[in-house]
Amino acid sequence: MFFLKSLIAKVFAHIVVRNIENSYEKASNIQIKILKDIVRKAKKTEFGKKHNFHKINNYSDFKKQIPVRDYEDFRFYIDKIKNGKKNILWPGKPIYLAKTSGTTSGVKLIPITKDSMPSHIKSSRDALLFYINKTKKTDFLKGKTIFIQGSPKLENINGILVGRLSGIVAHHIPFYLKKNNLPTFKTNSISDWEDKINKICQETLNMNMTVIGGIPSWVQMYFEKLIILSKKTQIDEIFKSFNLYIYGGVNFEPYRIIFKKLIGKKIDTIEFFPASEGFFAYQNNQNDKGLLLEFNSGIFYEFIKTDEFESENAKRFSLKEVELDVNYVLIISTNAGLWAYNTGDTVMFTSLIPPKIIVTGRYKHFISAFGEHVISSEVEQSISEIAKEKNINIKEFTVAPKVNPKKGLPHHEWWIEFESFTSNYYHLQILIDKKMQDKNLYYKDLIKGKVLDTLKIIRVKKGGFNKYMKSLGRFGGQNKVPRLSNNRNFVDGLKKYKAK
Repeated sequence: MFFLKSLIAKVFAHIVVRNIENSYEKASNIQIKILKDIVRKAKKTEFGKKHNFHKINNYSDFKKQIPVRDYEDFRFYIDKIKNGKKNILWPGKPIYLAKTSGTTSGVKLIPITKDSMPSHIKSSRDALLFYINKTKKTDFLKGKTIFIQGSPKLENINGILVGRLSGIVAHHIPFYLKKNNLPTFKTNSISDWEDKINKICQETLNMNMTVIGGIPSWVQMYFEKLIILSKKTQIDEIFKSFNLYIYGGVNFEPYRIIFKKLIGKKIDTIEFFPASEGFFAYQNNQNDKGLLLEFNSGIFYEFIKTDEFESENAKRFSLKEVELDVNYVLIISTNAGLWAYNTGDTVMFTSLIPPKIIVTGRYKHFISAFGEHVISSEVEQSISEIAKEKNINIKEFTVAPKVNPKKGLPHHEWWIEFESFTSNYYHLQILIDKKMQDKNLYYKDLIKGKVLDTLKIIRVKKGGFNKYMKSLGRFGGQNKVPRLSNNRNFVDGLKKYKAK
């Protein structure tokens, strides 16, 4: 029976992969076709009328009529959609609003339409079909699959379902995968993260798990709980056939060593580049870290060089015009009604035919080592509010993730230089952390779910920041201490100025 299933999977994978590969040379032409198609469909929307979509006949016209915008510029339209208005950004009403924490705008609601939703599923499928086609491996089809994700429970607001993207996607698992997919809907709907992980462990402990997916920090917690519950030492002893891990949205490299230790063997991995705004790319070759751009999925891509992004006349490039090894800010227009939308993601092309990218980060400083998407304004507001409330003078500060502490859970480190402060540091940590949880939904979820510990304060000597910036040649003028970083490069150098 499995032989037949494996054969069908390989044949289907071959057909799909061959069709995609045959379109590589046409990718830039397909992109222009998509642009014309989505503009045509949205002509009679409020946004289309306001921006003269009827005058757009080519990419040059599009750039003239549609400026690049951030989420805040779309909030006016999103609020109308949320209030039940039709034909605002896309014909009719979206079927979902995906709730997410942005890296520049705090909580965002991103429309997902009946036109855009299938691409989220198809892209995931195609990534797996490439894996089958290139590796000839199908054993993972024998066992169970689990994606550690958000709750599928959705809120109905004026006829539109609202929830986290991972929870929305849980409602669209293809029928041929449902039989082997875990956890149960009931378990997946548990709101308390720690309870949910415990229940998932109970449901999967004696199952033949072959594919596991999710944000690394969540999956790490799952693995650690499993080891405790099973009284084994490694995941390989629990799931002997586990051989494929799927991840996306977070840099996996800081976790790679600890995952190998937890699992007990090297396994295959597939990287996705998903977002509420669309599924942008996926890894299609185990021997290449570059991600294949989803150039035929209802998304039109533009690219702006990062070093020119804030200039008044920053040039916008289509896929046909991009170059290798140049850092670009990713701009999208979609069949969900986003137009010249600044994703904030930065990418670099490693190949032009086929178009393949690596994700280089975010245009603005942020922390998302665990999927929390903490942004500068959130940390600045939190510390300034507490400083004002408690009459504390803070001279300088920076924030960085502590991914693998010697003791306890991962957490954020707040390196602070106080002008004067004699109160209890532990109490101050609690106060600032409460502010952060109030401002960032993802961060709160990770704290409540025991994935992250509350923040830790590291006190810096008086004058420490200035001395360190001088040592870097970045003192004075326009040079500023980074408020937060997604790595420890800055704070590792700051260690010598740590207060005793």
